[in-house]
Amino acid sequence: MPVSAARKPDPPAVEISDQAAANLRFIRDTLERSSAFTSVPGWGGVGMGIVGLAAAAAAWRLTGRDWLAVWLAAAALAMTIGLLAMVRKARRAGLSLLAGPGSRFAIGFAAPCLAGAALTAAFAAAGRFDHLAGTWLLLYGAAVVAGGVLSVRPVLELGAGVMALGVLALLFPAAGNAWLGLGFGLLQIVAGWVIARRHGG
Repeated sequence: MPVSAARKPDPPAVEISDQAAANLRFIRDTLERSSAFTSVPGWGGVGMGIVGLAAAAAAWRLTGRDWLAVWLAAAALAMTIGLLAMVRKARRAGLSLLAGPGSRFAIGFAAPCLAGAALTAAFAAAGRFDHLAGTWLLLYGAAVVAGGVLSVRPVLELGAGVMALGVLALLFPAAGNAWLGLGFGLLQIVAGWVIARRHGG
């Protein structure tokens, strides 16, 4: 009597609930990867702009390291305001800043800012303060553009506008403090107001 071919074992049964959970995870991850980062704070941006205007006024007649100290203190305060406002808006929307679009926004934003910090240290050590305004505006604008690719349109427009002011600041460095007031102050306030009105605070 011929020996029949060995029967292949049946594949392991998959619970329907397990398959459904896997499908839901896939859908959620896909939506998270493709969604825009909407936790950029509008009113926080307005607060940052007010700090920028105040710094421009305080540093108007200062030069050298005194001028630099005012703007570095303003940068620290503005970044704190922006970060706290971003965390608050993300929590209100139930979003995470450490995963998905939030983490990619942070990486795109942080790289130009770190470059700006390194260049600031180098220029300050050499006593070259004349091109700091242009450098800051260009790199902050680049940071906002890099993050804005994953965010709402006003963020991208803010970054482009700040970069344009950076070019002007490099061409006309004697008015560097005024360019900073326009970019970190006025433009930031306008963009923050637009974001707050159109994209939920």
